[in-house]
Amino acid sequence: MPVPVYPPLPDNVPTHPLVVIDYELIRARDPIEIERLWEAATSLGFWYLMNHGADKEVNDMFDLGAKYMALPFDEKMEFTQGQGGSNFGYKHLASIQIDPSGTRDANEYFNIAQDDAFSYPSVTHRTYPTLINDAMQPVITPFTRKSVEVNNTLIDVFNDRLGLPADELGKRHDMTELSGNGAKFIRVPPNLNTGEKAVGHHTDFGSLPIPGHAICNIGDALHILSGGILRSSIHRVLTPPGDQSKFERFSIVFFFRPGNSVLLNALSKESSLIKAAVDRAVDPKVFNTGATALEWLSRRVTYRRAVNQKDPQLWTAGQGTEGKAY
Repeated sequence: MPVPVYPPLPDNVPTHPLVVIDYELIRARDPIEIERLWEAATSLGFWYLMNHGADKEVNDMFDLGAKYMALPFDEKMEFTQGQGGSNFGYKHLASIQIDPSGTRDANEYFNIAQDDAFSYPSVTHRTYPTLINDAMQPVITPFTRKSVEVNNTLIDVFNDRLGLPADELGKRHDMTELSGNGAKFIRVPPNLNTGEKAVGHHTDFGSLPIPGHAICNIGDALHILSGGILRSSIHRVLTPPGDQSKFERFSIVFFFRPGNSVLLNALSKESSLIKAAVDRAVDPKVFNTGATALEWLSRRVTYRRAVNQKDPQLWTAGQGTEGKAY
């Protein structure tokens, strides 16, 4: 899938520059680059990643995503996520509530479980359409393995900077345990009202794109495990402004999460830095959820579905960090 060319942004659209981190320097444990990564992860919580070595894998995934989204709607709905806490499969347009007033989302997407990619042809979480199954080994698995490799490298850096024992974060992201990890194709259709939100404000429980660069951000799990030192920023996805709204948009995402049984509590006993951060927090209880990663994700997914909105507090509970920005 060639990189699309869009009209320029309108002059009145504000943008926020992101730090560009060189993955090859991080792999080499360059101290200056590690310091830049740490600053990005503990302040805004977002950064660009260059030299990640995944260009082919990403391009192949974009091609696959475009083919999948071109399938007839009825065919896509045969593999829907349903209305519960399952995060894998197809989600159609306008099925997620993105604000307390009831506004619906403006995108469709398809999630593929990492566990299903690694166990293929055996089924771990769910079945997939033929197009996805045929691409599981040549396209999806290579992209997933590369994404895991990059994430593990970053996790290892954060582990050291948080003053944790070796592999403390790594063992909570053990690939031998089932998890909510997965790849996602996202499509935002054209001709939407300018300024309409494609995805409401939320945090990830895992700016402007630059070709060849990945946009990375800290999710809720690392925010909680680190006692808030690593920043999971609330963000939203606006539909393209101005003339850009006439074009459809595709995104490829990989979510890297702890194993399903991992308790989402701050690692205060393992790190004096984390303990001090929790002690300083306005509300330390938010860093000791008592929930497992699976329970956390299932709650987030369930409470964001429009069909499940029975109480405004349920919508808030689906936004991450309990609907608050810390």
